[in-house]
Amino acid sequence: MASRTLNDFWIFSGNSNQALAKRICEYLKMPMGGAKVTTFSDGEIQIEIEDNVRTKDVFIIQSTSSPVNHHLVELLLMIDAMKRSSARSITAVMPYYGYARQDKKVAPRVPISAKLVADLLTTAGADRLITLDLHAGQIQGFFNIPVDNLFAAPVILNYIRRHLHDNIVVVSPDAGGVERARAFAKRLDAGLAIVDKRRTAPNVAKAMAVIGNVKDKIAIILDDMVDTAGTLTQAVGVLLENGATEVHACCAHAVLSGPALDRIKASDLKSLVVTDTIPLSPGAAACEKIKVLTISELVGEAILRSYRGDSVTSLFV
Repeated sequence: MASRTLNDFWIFSGNSNQALAKRICEYLKMPMGGAKVTTFSDGEIQIEIEDNVRTKDVFIIQSTSSPVNHHLVELLLMIDAMKRSSARSITAVMPYYGYARQDKKVAPRVPISAKLVADLLTTAGADRLITLDLHAGQIQGFFNIPVDNLFAAPVILNYIRRHLHDNIVVVSPDAGGVERARAFAKRLDAGLAIVDKRRTAPNVAKAMAVIGNVKDKIAIILDDMVDTAGTLTQAVGVLLENGATEVHACCAHAVLSGPALDRIKASDLKSLVVTDTIPLSPGAAACEKIKVLTISELVGEAILRSYRGDSVTSLFV
């Protein structure tokens, strides 16, 4: 059997994050595949693949960020188009996996939306999923295809070591993020604290108290995403009240919906470090507090290793 070369696979992108897709292609030193992704006047999406993908391995880069449903359907239709074009394998590369917060029944008669999205991707024809910092790791079990859940940790850790390396404490904004915060604290040889948060409704939270010592320390709040920034900005206030000298925050996914930007600007947060899994709005991109790190090399390397059959896990050891 002939050895596989870079010419055997293609990278395509929907409209959700073209800038990231281009950076990934630059890292891999290869052109992006041609695809027309347009919308009819009534909102229907039309897909046309411009390159021959017969017997090729195809990677489709698409975050299901706002507008979530539109970008999800784009991805599903692109997968179907590849399958009907006789692609050898189809990998959905979703830097941000939408609906991930709806991973279990929290009330009677509600859907498990993260599972439904997994079923849609598989039924459409995806053979593998590459994603980053799933809100809940068990979502991998919703799939009957291989899932590579990458982590932005190496990129964020490098930033912290360069800019915030003295007298720091890593803070989890809630009990659910303790494992992630503990892993960061261990690598940074830093202390660990937890904000006790009580959520009263979706996107509504009230921070209550701090567990751990933050007095006279630089606090770094660590989370997988920032959505409306209610939890984040309340945590900032509580940490400062408990003696932290300044507060920074790091997250993988900058959802930043609704009042998030106004809350961040009005808060005492020194900086918010995010990655480019989701493109920022013009207003967020202009905010001096928000700093964007690229995960293009990380995702590009994962794509290359997945294609070649090498270990992806070793990227994080």
